[in-house]
Amino acid sequence: MISTIQRLPSLNALRAFAVAAQHLSFKQAAEALHVTPAAVSQQIRLLEDSLGVKLFLRLNRSLQLTDVGQRFLPKLQEGFSCFARALEDIQGHDDSKVLTVNVAPSFAAKWLVPRLHRFAATYREIDMRVAASTTVIDGQDIVEMKEFRQGGVDLTVRFGRGHYPGYRVEKLFSVSIVPMCSPHLLEGDPPLQQPTDLRHHRLLHDDILTVDDRRPDWQTWLKAAGVEGVDTNRGQHFNHTSLALDAAIEGQGVVLSIKNLALNDLLAGRLVIPFDLPIPLDFAYHVVCPEDTADQPKIAAFRQWLREEAERDKSLC
Repeated sequence: MISTIQRLPSLNALRAFAVAAQHLSFKQAAEALHVTPAAVSQQIRLLEDSLGVKLFLRLNRSLQLTDVGQRFLPKLQEGFSCFARALEDIQGHDDSKVLTVNVAPSFAAKWLVPRLHRFAATYREIDMRVAASTTVIDGQDIVEMKEFRQGGVDLTVRFGRGHYPGYRVEKLFSVSIVPMCSPHLLEGDPPLQQPTDLRHHRLLHDDILTVDDRRPDWQTWLKAAGVEGVDTNRGQHFNHTSLALDAAIEGQGVVLSIKNLALNDLLAGRLVIPFDLPIPLDFAYHVVCPEDTADQPKIAAFRQWLREEAERDKSLC
């Protein structure tokens, strides 16, 4: 690409040819370009010498394009149109109004995206870019500071313990896990009415909760509920919370997962909590961004909105 650009003729010469070809007059081209006719003539001669072709037939009182000039002009005009569109795009783009956030896939699907219409209605001037990645979950790859810069990420919502040196960190909300299922299972065959009934139902496993051995799973919950005789190795496993919750919504079994992410489904009646015995996690959702950009207006606005949404959830739980 660089060598191609280096071989291009002078932009002034190309522009002089395009305008002179449009008017078929060096004089009128000079008036349009605010230079002298001699300057236009010189630029075109330089262009012809550079290309090794004649672009105009210079008659006594007029100009006429050669066959080469006629073939060249439309392509050159198309190129100038591309330049103009590129400049318009650059001039119309304002990075200060684009906010890029990086979140876990299930947090995006179950918590953030269903609420984004409220942010958009309040901050119409900010364009959101949402990138979903498991790198914002402790136990996965750590997002280094340089990745904020290189990837254009302004802020993440990280699921972890909250110790991220070099970042501005705010806890968004703590989480707990509870059993959840479709309401149809409560009166199904067999019905799900007490924890011991779980031995007759398929267990759904949210594997994102067990990225290390200290995180609770079905065995931990059943022990807390005083239930024995349930084979916790059976059932279906999912590597994203949203997939496990969706399987439960479809009546495929009982999931042990994060209540906060299922709140919309619980409020809509797509899921129910058959046994309200929550187990708190030592992980939480944290709003994380570089310290030196945390107070930029677009980032500060989104941080404030996230806090308001988290408080709103508390009033609904």
